[in-house]
Amino acid sequence: MIRHTLYLLLLLALASCQTDYTKLPTFTANKQLKAVIETPAGNTRTLVYDRERKEFVPDLNAGQEREIGFLPYPGNMGFIPSTEINKNGRGLEVLVLAERREAGSEMEVIPVGLVQLEKNGELRHIVIAVPSRPSERRIDATNFDAFSKNYPGAKAILQIWFSNFNKSGNTKFVGWRDEKFAEKEIQRWMKL
Repeated sequence: MIRHTLYLLLLLALASCQTDYTKLPTFTANKQLKAVIETPAGNTRTLVYDRERKEFVPDLNAGQEREIGFLPYPGNMGFIPSTEINKNGRGLEVLVLAERREAGSEMEVIPVGLVQLEKNGELRHIVIAVPSRPSERRIDATNFDAFSKNYPGAKAILQIWFSNFNKSGNTKFVGWRDEKFAEKEIQRWMKL
C-alpha cells in the first residue's frame, strides 16, 4: 500500500513538472532565437500546444482533427516561446527548414525571412528560419538575400505550399519580408 501511494505521489509530482513551452525564454543564454516545434516536417495532421494541459494535441476543426488537404508540412511548424499574438495566447508562428523534429523539440534558429498571409481579411505572419547550428542546416543561408539568391526554388515551394495548404480557410499569399522584418515582429510580440 505504501509503495502504491509513493508511486502515485511520484506520478503527480512528475505531472506537475511538465514544461510550459509558452513560458520558455525567447532567446537562449547565448542569444540565439528559440523555436518550439508543434507539427513535425512531413506531417499532414496539425498539432498544437495546449497551454492548459501542457501537451501537444491534434488541432481540431469542427471536432475533427485538422488535416492538410495538400502536401505535408515542408518544414517543422511551431512557435517562438514567450511571444503572444492574440488574446488566446498564441505565439508567433515559425517554420523551421530542417530535418523532421518531434513535437516538443526546442531548436535554436536563425530567421531568414517572413511569409505574410491573409486569412479572412487578417494578416498572418510566419517566420521562416533555419537551425543555428550549421551541421543541422539543409539550407545554407542565414539571411533573406542568401535564401533568395541561393534557394529560389525553396522560396517558390513555400509560396505555393502556403497558398494551397488551407483551402477552407481562404488563405492568400501576400508576400515575403526579410530577416530584419522578422526580427522586428519577434520583438513586437515578445511578452515583457
